[in-house]
Amino acid sequence: MSIAYSNTNMRVPPGFRNLLEGLAREVLREQPTNVVAFAAQHFQKLLEQREAGGIDPVAWGAMLED
Repeated sequence: MSIAYSNTNMRVPPGFRNLLEGLAREVLREQPTNVVAFAAQHFQKLLEQREAGGIDPVAWGAMLED
């Protein structure tokens, strides 16, 4: 099965790069054996912080990128 090459330009949503860099930093710091489960827990914590009225890491990251 072959997939045709597409010259599509994709834009990264604001704040996405900051989120991924934060995850990468924590993975390197903690060295988890199950990276997928660690990532799920990491993003769950961020979601809980946002819902509790704390800082929204996506909005904050988008401001840093500007």
